[in-house]
Amino acid sequence: MTAKRRGAQLGMLAFAVLIVMGAYASVGLGINGKVPSGMLGYGLGLGGLMLAAYLVLAKWAPWADPLLLPLVTLVNGIGLVMIYRIELAGQAGASATNQLMWTALGVVMFSATLIVLKDHRALQRLTYTAGFVGVVLMAIPALLPGSLSEVQGAKIWIRIGGFSIQPGEFAKLALVVFFAGYLVAKRDVLALAGRRLLFIDLPRARDLGPVLITWGFAIATLVLEKDLGTSLLLFGAFIAMLYIATQRTSWVLIGILLFVGGAFLAGQVFSHVEARFNVWLHAEDAALYDSGGGSYQLMQGMFAIGSGGILGTGLGQGYPKLIPLSFSDFIFSATGEELGLTGLMAILMIYALIVQRGLRTSLAARDPFTKLLAGGLSFILAWQVFIIVGGVTRLIPLTGLVTPFMSAGGSALLANWMLIALLVRMSDAARRPPPQAIQDEGLTQVMQR
Repeated sequence: MTAKRRGAQLGMLAFAVLIVMGAYASVGLGINGKVPSGMLGYGLGLGGLMLAAYLVLAKWAPWADPLLLPLVTLVNGIGLVMIYRIELAGQAGASATNQLMWTALGVVMFSATLIVLKDHRALQRLTYTAGFVGVVLMAIPALLPGSLSEVQGAKIWIRIGGFSIQPGEFAKLALVVFFAGYLVAKRDVLALAGRRLLFIDLPRARDLGPVLITWGFAIATLVLEKDLGTSLLLFGAFIAMLYIATQRTSWVLIGILLFVGGAFLAGQVFSHVEARFNVWLHAEDAALYDSGGGSYQLMQGMFAIGSGGILGTGLGQGYPKLIPLSFSDFIFSATGEELGLTGLMAILMIYALIVQRGLRTSLAARDPFTKLLAGGLSFILAWQVFIIVGGVTRLIPLTGLVTPFMSAGGSALLANWMLIALLVRMSDAARRPPPQAIQDEGLTQVMQR
């Protein structure tokens, strides 16, 4: 990267930190009528972390996309501000200091990934190892007793004493690496057409094995761990990467039909899956609203977004305490109340830009593994945002996923910073100019004669 572009990246990074600190000051002014006393400490902490990330990126990935780090800094910082605001509202569990510590660990993971992984193509040699690790990480919570793994009805945690971790957040990265390596090796076979039905060329029946296995794993996750979000996330990522690899629309249609059919059958057989769909379909029902584990949380979130209107009530002027877990699962709703539809659209545009930069890296990549891996990681980030936003706005059933980089919690934040590090590493490889050929001047002169 030229010195000019590197300076522009540093400027954008500083601008992102300034926006976050302006929002932080607005929270204090809105609640207490004065700038928060700890503003300087938070500003220096966040600015120092991002400066460290910038220096690591400049040394170990100098040709990387200059927009990724500033965009992630902005959305991560807005999440910090909202958690601080919810903490001031008195909701138990919200801690901006803890989230800043997790952000620091996320930057450490980001830096370590860039320093250790000098060539992302080495991951292709670990295709089946990554698949095994991903499956093990997904399976551990389901095998543990509920006292060690279940939170809010979903068995997706490992809790020992005061320590807790959500292994599924790291499993998604390992499984995307596996999907990319596997599909690169098998894409020619999977692209072969079988019979034609109407206007669609269906794949050969013998090639449905990987899709059926992945579908079975997704449905097992839905049933055993009571986790609709992770199930939908992983199966959607596999189908999207399968489409990228083969360019066959039939795989997408088959995937949608398989998942919808499997989820419907699970809803008929298993009570916890049926409960999720009932909350989605009948959220306004008074009996369901007042029942434990019913639609109270969902409706409170929708009331908050509605009361925010177009421009919002202003930072510090809403009532996020009325929304259960507003600092985690429903931070998008709490943000909508105070920043309004305009603020939510701006946040969604930031996510869209991050995804766009990842997809641009996929298009610029010189080898198929990088194309699939960058495309898969970009899609899984976009898909997660869609699932959580669709859930809190009642477009789709509510799931247990959190808003990337914004929601409180360590596992998701660490995993997403690692995801960004992988995209940065791949963008560095895609943008790095090829080495110039060294010409033999004597030979050139002879050929000219």
